[in-house]
Amino acid sequence: MAEKTTFIATGDAFMTRRLPEGGYPGFAEIQEIIGRHDVKFNNLEITIHNQEGYPAVVSGGTWAMAEPEILDDLKKYGFNLYNTANNHSGDYGSGGILATCKYLRERDMLYAGTGATLREAAAPAYLETENARVALLACSVCDGTYASIAGDQSVDMIGRPGLNPLRFKTTYHVEQKYFDVLKEVVDKTDMNASKLYSIACGYANPLPEDELAMGSLGFKLDTKTEQHTAPLKKDLDRMIANIREARRQADYVLVSIHSHKFAGLDTVNPAEFMQVYCKACIDAGADAILGHGPHELQGIEIYKGKPIFYSLGNFIFQTETVSLQPADAYQNKGMAHDTFVGEYMNNRSQNGTRGYCVLENIWRSVMAGFTAEDGKITQIQLYPIDMRMGAPRSKMGIPHLSDDKVLHYLAELSAPFGTKLNIQDNIATIDL
Repeated sequence: MAEKTTFIATGDAFMTRRLPEGGYPGFAEIQEIIGRHDVKFNNLEITIHNQEGYPAVVSGGTWAMAEPEILDDLKKYGFNLYNTANNHSGDYGSGGILATCKYLRERDMLYAGTGATLREAAAPAYLETENARVALLACSVCDGTYASIAGDQSVDMIGRPGLNPLRFKTTYHVEQKYFDVLKEVVDKTDMNASKLYSIACGYANPLPEDELAMGSLGFKLDTKTEQHTAPLKKDLDRMIANIREARRQADYVLVSIHSHKFAGLDTVNPAEFMQVYCKACIDAGADAILGHGPHELQGIEIYKGKPIFYSLGNFIFQTETVSLQPADAYQNKGMAHDTFVGEYMNNRSQNGTRGYCVLENIWRSVMAGFTAEDGKITQIQLYPIDMRMGAPRSKMGIPHLSDDKVLHYLAELSAPFGTKLNIQDNIATIDL
């Protein structure tokens, strides 16, 4: 008899408010669906502590912090596996990262993606289920400047707490006429003076004649003008090494990737480097890729019989009811340092008339279930949810089951990848 293991994965939980006794309307239905599964994943996109870290100079958009008791409420949904690597991980520095890890461990909540060192942040977390041992590896896309990136320890020094990073390189390919103009601008402004000095001193190597640096931007002479992105090799190599180790130690391997990057201005189209990275992870032995970060759905691709969920969107989204923000948040908006949070949020969204508040796709999503038998995923089940766009701030961001409109929308997003959704009775399925 085949041994069956069931999984369910959800997107971002930016949770800032306690659950009422018995939950919100619709809570029981969500809880029941999640509870049917053996492996129940959520992306925890908030730091958990009582100001045990110092606010960073910049944040992931909103300085994300909630009291530890929020974890008790999130557990009520039934989750047993979490990603903690995201663009908010470093909102409160190393202190916030370590405190979040501490409060998760105190509640026996398994997580991956952050840790006291890079090795710890990159390591798999293992969940024991009745029929299978499941590994989770997690990372977050970074541009290389985030202080939240974890560091390795050395013989002489401790490591740096942080997240497991996925960085990428962008190269702008340009035609000759644009290349010549850019070169002239660089030469006339002495933009690369320090770099040229390093080359003259022998500390750096000169670029090939068909490449041009413009500050931190890289250009390459080509017959077309277009942008290309590629994952940073050392980050990809680190993930591949850990996937291979997880493959040795577990029956199933999940990879969770948090990314706010997309193709140009097309928010529903995953970035080039993301597609390359996801497929490389599957080539290395991953069974499914759980993407999130853009705060809206992106399509599903089936690669070598394994699902890539490029983005599962949001699950809980309560950014505007965070309790505290540092002075930097207010000062960035030209507001006094003693501004109240609600006043700040009204200013940022212009009283709910711009930004995420009015973008429909932010407030609808899916929960992705899938079934595996004897080491192979055989079917995906997609359950539509809605988070109440247009409701008062106190009620927005809370998930409840929705109609199949979002499933048809996801079918459109998935069609370019050759993925067909079968929609019936308010559930979509994909047979593998």
